[in-house]
Amino acid sequence: MQVLTPGAAIELRSIDKSFGSVHAVRGVSIRIEAGTITGIVGENGAGKSTLMSILYGLYRADAGEILVGGKAMQMDSPRDAIAHGIGMVHQHFMLIDSFTVLENLVLGAEGGALLANGRAAARAELGRLSREYGLTIDPDALVADLSVGEQQRVEILKVLFRGASILILDEPSAVLTPQETDQLFRILVTLKERGVAVVLITHKLREIMAATDTVYVMRQGEIVAGRATSDTNPEELAELMVGRKVLMRLDKGPPGHGAVVLRTEHLSLVDARGVRLLDDIRIELRAGEIVGIAGVSGNGQTELLQVLAGIRPPTSGRLEICGRAVDVEHPVDPAEMRELGLAHVPEDRLRQGMVADFRASETSILGYHEDEPFSNYWLIDRPAVGKHCTELMQRFDVRPRAPDLRSGSFSGGNQQKLVLAREMDQAPKILLVGQPTRGVDIGAIEFIHRELVKSRDAGCAVLVVSVELEEILSVADRILVMFAGRIVGEVDAATANERQLGMMMAGAQSAVEGAA
Repeated sequence: MQVLTPGAAIELRSIDKSFGSVHAVRGVSIRIEAGTITGIVGENGAGKSTLMSILYGLYRADAGEILVGGKAMQMDSPRDAIAHGIGMVHQHFMLIDSFTVLENLVLGAEGGALLANGRAAARAELGRLSREYGLTIDPDALVADLSVGEQQRVEILKVLFRGASILILDEPSAVLTPQETDQLFRILVTLKERGVAVVLITHKLREIMAATDTVYVMRQGEIVAGRATSDTNPEELAELMVGRKVLMRLDKGPPGHGAVVLRTEHLSLVDARGVRLLDDIRIELRAGEIVGIAGVSGNGQTELLQVLAGIRPPTSGRLEICGRAVDVEHPVDPAEMRELGLAHVPEDRLRQGMVADFRASETSILGYHEDEPFSNYWLIDRPAVGKHCTELMQRFDVRPRAPDLRSGSFSGGNQQKLVLAREMDQAPKILLVGQPTRGVDIGAIEFIHRELVKSRDAGCAVLVVSVELEEILSVADRILVMFAGRIVGEVDAATANERQLGMMMAGAQSAVEGAA
């Protein structure tokens, strides 16, 4: 690895980039020192990822220059960036599930010097990197069998394997649990100590304060501020990002105590391999309350949402929704669930909440496309759909307000707001929301939380699944904790704390023990 000497830096000078009429990056200049962690924050669509994609050679700037170690460099492709010691770990990992860790690492570098002596040399280099940077991983494990946190380690090792001394991480904790995020930050500190320049693109201000030395704030394609992290605070950064003061705490009144609209009794789910994914789940949701489900990802939350939404039938037990009983003998599908008044915002918006190639207007009615006024004698009334989408975009602040734009072309936060707008616009009796603010910036988080409370106050029963304990504690009235497919405890959100919930999430204590 080529390690930068102290004081050497990446410099971006007057970088400018437009996509048609969209001016994505406007004359941005920043300097990043070696052996430091630099944060770049901003709302979704502020230009953060575009700027780093220019540095990595994915896009070519319309104007400006890039200097690495004081020398001007032309980045026409990622291959150029890699040759100059720049590596990037994307938000959505670029790994092949059916390959081993070692095979993923050498993919694309088969002709490099490291492989001159074959797989043994590559294995030895992987071992050295793993030891030096604390990135322990089994080189022969299939990527498909790794946790999300372990997959991210592989992505970082890929970058280091290619000799990178500059590491760009785009929203690295968007798919990580709190424990995996803490482990990631320990790895970043080790990289920093070895002289690597780390660039952290994130919208999570807590992570910026915990991990970075310097932070730049972007808004509408421009750098609006640069700060030593020790000289700022989350409130100032939030205001700089959004352009207004941001309420850092959610103000909400007490919950309603309406009728039970959804009840499960001894609900269980066993997959085709005989693995018990849900075990004896008993839940009651009442109109006018928000129930949060906390748990480390992979403990049954996804499967619970799928069963409650009618996507998967339970193996045993029963579900009752608005008087309709659902069990093995009486299955239900998502369309019938919608007719019963249940709306569902899935955890993975790209795979289950939208079709990336559909227009935003089509996404805005997905699942409701046969309803009036969108359908006219089995034909879609496109003017009516476009008008409806425009109204939703205005109400939910979806940017840009372009109903004809591909859904996949919107930023993650705006995709999330579009899916939420579609489901909440139906005034449902029950709203299931999986990871409501995953990959969403602070301004949109504030907005989404307020909308969830509005739905609750309108008499909707809201169930929120999130791996973000801070989010669960903020929005929920009651908190259920899941571990190994079971509900292991229930606590009042007003008296709960992160330590208590964390212990329960790890299966280390019950709700009673935590309250003692």
